Amino acid sequence: MRRSLAGVALAVTSMVALSFLIPLGALVMSLVKEQSVTAAEQRAAALAPVLTLTTDPSALRESAAGLDATEHLVVHLPDAQPLGDSQAPAKLLERAQQGRESISQAIPGGWICLQPVVLRGDRVAVIENFVPDEDLTRGVKSSWAMMLLLAVGLVGGSVLVADRLGAKVVRSSKKLAQASHTLGQGNLDTRVEPMGPKELRDAGDAFNAMAHRMTELLAIERELVADLSHRLRTPLTALHLASERMAGTPESARVEAAVHALETELQAIITAARTPLAVGPMGHGMRSAETSTVQQAAVTGQTAGPRCETADVVRRRTAFWAVLAEQQSRSCTLDITQEPTAVSLSDDDIAAVVDALIGNVFSHTPPGTAFGVSVVRTAQAVELVVEDSGPGIPEPDRALSRGSSTGSSGLGLDIARRAAAVTGGTMRIAHGPRGGAHITVAFALAPSLRPDRGPRGSRRRTGWWPRKR
Repeated sequence: MRRSLAGVALAVTSMVALSFLIPLGALVMSLVKEQSVTAAEQRAAALAPVLTLTTDPSALRESAAGLDATEHLVVHLPDAQPLGDSQAPAKLLERAQQGRESISQAIPGGWICLQPVVLRGDRVAVIENFVPDEDLTRGVKSSWAMMLLLAVGLVGGSVLVADRLGAKVVRSSKKLAQASHTLGQGNLDTRVEPMGPKELRDAGDAFNAMAHRMTELLAIERELVADLSHRLRTPLTALHLASERMAGTPESARVEAAVHALETELQAIITAARTPLAVGPMGHGMRSAETSTVQQAAVTGQTAGPRCETADVVRRRTAFWAVLAEQQSRSCTLDITQEPTAVSLSDDDIAAVVDALIGNVFSHTPPGTAFGVSVVRTAQAVELVVEDSGPGIPEPDRALSRGSSTGSSGLGLDIARRAAAVTGGTMRIAHGPRGGAHITVAFALAPSLRPDRGPRGSRRRTGWWPRKR
């Protein structure tokens, strides 16, 4: 925009300057020529009275020198040599003498003025005044140079003013665009200082109002989520009472453990929902301390952000689901690599992926269906594999779309897909060796693990939960 405004100012001012310079230059040249010719005619006319009084050559030379110091004033006496160097063509001189007419016209090399004077005895003398070409254009070039310098100054000044105005507009636009990108990345405290033209100031005010409204809506949403989560405490209390009545039975310990784990998760949800958070990689929040760490790292140029060991999170969440798997007579296997499995996601993000994938197994396969979870380290990624012996997923592409799967919201697989995409990884759905769905979520390794990789292929079986008999 800045370059465009300067270009428009340059084009417009140049056209205006040329439209004035060309006719003005021609007018200056015409005026200088006219003044020179008029002066020559006046000198010739001034010598005519002297010629009527005397024809003495010495007196005439003295008078001519007084009128024209350049010695271009020449007197042609009848039957005598001209008094001076004549430049007049013979035909013009003869026409002036015989026709007794004043002649003023251009000739090669300049301009000639012939003034006939009738003497005694009806004789005719001719006064000649020659103006060379350099006198006809004297001062024209300097006038043109002054006008050209003035035009260049006007054009340069207009371009400079347009550039300054354009810089102000561009600076305001860039700040508004930068603030929009920052807000889109999750910094809800981003505001702009309205500046520039009125339209851009109005846009800045509208942006600030929008950002403020977004903050208010997110705060309302957090409170709503916390309130809805808090309502689950009532059924949890009922489950606690039921588990107490079951005290002494073989199932009471498992029920109590499951209720306790559910209560812990619910409390974490309520705490996270009511804490003002910045948006993290997966749309989850980062606490203010984590946000400060990320900002400080951005200033110092260091690498910062969420980071977790995938294997530890998968082991912990699979153990949680294993309790329910045993109650439904599902055999569950867990196979985790011994290599480092750090990825650039938080523990909550990985836990959400594991819960979504294993939860789908429980939701879409009948009780007794076996499933397995494994974590594999490759050269550039950590692969989380969840497979089962159920009916499988008939339309994998459609299953990844939110709300389009039959009997499912599609949120679970979409959570896993987005988590993989955040790290630069992928997600694949296929038919596995168990006969059912085989879902592979590949997370790119954290940057610190990419340069030097440890030995691959070493894995160990860390857990096995047999089918309940």
